[in-house]
Amino acid sequence: MALCCALRPPLALLRLPARHRSLVTATGAPRHGKKKARVSRSLPEPSWEERLANAVTPLWRLSYQEQLQVKYESQKKILWTLASRLEELGIDAQKPGGLCCPLQPVVPSPIISGYRNKSTFSVNRGPDGNPKTVGMYVGTGRERNIVCVNANHVENIPSKHKQVAQCYEEFICQSPLDSCILFHEGGHWRELVVRTTRCGHTMAIITFHPQQLGQEALATQKALLKEFFTCGPGAVCALTSLYFQESTMTRCSHEQSPYQLLHGAPHIFEELHGLKFRISPDAFFQVNTAGAEVLYQAVGELCQATGDTVLLDICCGTGTIGLSLAHQVSKVIGVEVVEKAIEDAEWNAAFNDHRVVRAIRNCRSIRRLLYISCKPEGEAMRNFLELCCPPDPQKKLAGEPFVPVLAIPFDMFPHTVHCELVLLFTR
Repeated sequence: MALCCALRPPLALLRLPARHRSLVTATGAPRHGKKKARVSRSLPEPSWEERLANAVTPLWRLSYQEQLQVKYESQKKILWTLASRLEELGIDAQKPGGLCCPLQPVVPSPIISGYRNKSTFSVNRGPDGNPKTVGMYVGTGRERNIVCVNANHVENIPSKHKQVAQCYEEFICQSPLDSCILFHEGGHWRELVVRTTRCGHTMAIITFHPQQLGQEALATQKALLKEFFTCGPGAVCALTSLYFQESTMTRCSHEQSPYQLLHGAPHIFEELHGLKFRISPDAFFQVNTAGAEVLYQAVGELCQATGDTVLLDICCGTGTIGLSLAHQVSKVIGVEVVEKAIEDAEWNAAFNDHRVVRAIRNCRSIRRLLYISCKPEGEAMRNFLELCCPPDPQKKLAGEPFVPVLAIPFDMFPHTVHCELVLLFTR
């Protein structure tokens, strides 16, 4: 999520399921008053590669134009829902077609295949039972049917990421230490994160559960890992940065357990709209860089910023949006919260989003608001309602309501059902 507010001065910038197998049924005409027995034949079981593709890129079988149409229809439903909810609050929000505002066609991604600049690979049992398989999950922990499948065929992952994952699997397979699948069962080798940039940089971040290993044993494993990726078979990856993190939790922030640089530069760099951005191991950056350039250009046009505009970039991450628009405005103010405890992240996000929306609603200087969300059907929907509802003293929403005037979806995630929605509000 991102929010952009223009203070005029103010502008604010607020940051198909998998195919089911079909059943072919043949029935014969009734004979002597009796129906012929129904014969059913199911299609062949999909391969593990197909199952993974269905799980992580559920639209992969569709042409790209068909994918865009699926996403357009899903955005229509979101705008129809918002209009209906506002009607319940006594606001005549429905425009022609029943939507709360005009919806433009989905803006396509400039790159369709291998567009991801960040990929996360898990370590678990593969289809052949190998507990040191590096890939992505089919199944869920709740159902206890997780299988880790090699991701070499996944459409949106670039070849460099797949290469690093293959090398990591080769390394842990020759290691005497076990993979860590369930924390209480022991093991050490865990997930791999690969980040790349258009500048040709590659960062690998390896998560390791220390269990009861002492510092000397840990130092040995880090030395072996470094040797493999600098002098051994992994040198083919030409890593810019190799990081190591000791973690006893599913997710662990840098504050909880620092990322340890084993080799190379501490940061990788990306260029976007002629600007250079430094990226740390845990820094947020739009996963589709080429798509982000298209998105930010459109945001700049929608802002209608002038020389006296103050740009308030809320949930700014690494500051890409604000910096890309800095030449159009008099001042950019970026706001970001770094979570210190991952277990509190969900609660904090919901709590602080509520307060941010209230503050924007009650700031009379903000007349134009751009809300950017990849999940507009979730928490963002509540934000939309609070921005547009009648004044509500109980919720401390005293300012003039915003009105949705335009929605533009951007396809930042080809082959998936996700879409980035830019919703323009004015008052």
